[in-house]
Amino acid sequence: MQHAEVGDGSPTRLFPYDRWQTRLPALVEEYRRGEPFPHVHLTDFLDDAVVRGVVAEFPGPGDGSWTQYKHYNERKLGRSQRGDFPPHIGRVVDELNSPAFCAWLSALTGIPGLLADPLLEGGGLHQTERGGFLRMHTDFSMHHYHRGWRRRVNLILFLNEGWQDEWRGAIEFWDRGMKRCVRKVSPLLNHAVVFDLTDASFHGYPDALACPPGVTRKSLALYYYTRDDDPHAVSRATNYRARPGDGPRAAALIWLDKTALALYSRVKTRLGISDAFVSRILGKLGR
Repeated sequence: MQHAEVGDGSPTRLFPYDRWQTRLPALVEEYRRGEPFPHVHLTDFLDDAVVRGVVAEFPGPGDGSWTQYKHYNERKLGRSQRGDFPPHIGRVVDELNSPAFCAWLSALTGIPGLLADPLLEGGGLHQTERGGFLRMHTDFSMHHYHRGWRRRVNLILFLNEGWQDEWRGAIEFWDRGMKRCVRKVSPLLNHAVVFDLTDASFHGYPDALACPPGVTRKSLALYYYTRDDDPHAVSRATNYRARPGDGPRAAALIWLDKTALALYSRVKTRLGISDAFVSRILGKLGR
């Protein structure tokens, strides 16, 4: 397989292409062999000064306008408007959405022609407070606003220095049948996971966080697409699933909630409304 030669070594680059390029052949094999679906866990993803700049600028849960993702299957905050990002975070996001980085990611995953999402639909800054969670799920398959864009790869960069295992919050990867957890990755500072997005890529952090008050689980999420011009391509909404030990009542509520969200997803695509808009409306109604 041809490996993309990307990055010019310039100090203005916010992703260390040269360092990761030398490791790319081994990472390609690790990614391909990842279980329960292709993935890789990368430590020291960014240079230390770069990632600490992101942490320093990361807004708190009460700082500015966050989209409220709060329903039965998840409880977290998100911010996806690029124009609302602090300067350094914005530049890092731009780097990870650049053609150079997409070429590197295509080489890593073996998926040619990966496209960055300038709208950061569903991605961007994520933050979860004590008691928050994200139930096991596979993600929506097609972009809500770019017709013919199929979602293929997730990249999540964790931003939590000193995170303790007893606080929970590790991302879990489960098998296709949702019978067992195959891998957990703690959300430690400057650790990243990259993984394929299919109808069987079940992931989440389903147990309520037990971090101390005032501590939050922070991450930066970017999603990558390929063009799919098949007029019969199936658009799949986010598919939440119960774990074996969740019990029948929880399983029923998980199903009801994901059914309602699937309806919202269709309305969102048809009318072009955003999660941030709906969050503002719900916030006003709540007040």
